[in-house]
Amino acid sequence: MSHFPILKLPTFTDARGSLTVMEGALPFSVVRSYWIFGADGQTRGGHRHRHTQQALVAISGSVTIYMNDGHHIDNVLLEHPGDCLIVQPKDWHTMTFGAGSVLLVMSSHSYDRSEYIDEPYA
Repeated sequence: MSHFPILKLPTFTDARGSLTVMEGALPFSVVRSYWIFGADGQTRGGHRHRHTQQALVAISGSVTIYMNDGHHIDNVLLEHPGDCLIVQPKDWHTMTFGAGSVLLVMSSHSYDRSEYIDEPYA
């Protein structure tokens, strides 16, 4: 089991398909949302934040998230659109994309480059 929290989002399935609900699921209010795609086989990220919390969902394909909070290290595989990884500001993270993957990122703060910490833990 991972030290890093993965929320199991409510997902409803019937003959017409599946629907996953985010409403009320996150421990913060979403200020910024974006998605990353076309990054097959690439690794992105490589930073942590001063204040921003993030929620990551692989809405298509699979993404492996390397996580390091300075005490715990883990590789978290996101491959189901009902799984949501919570990334705290202290969490150094990189994201490695499988073929055809789309990663949805929801952030607690707007983009501010000065909010990023580019130095990994020693």
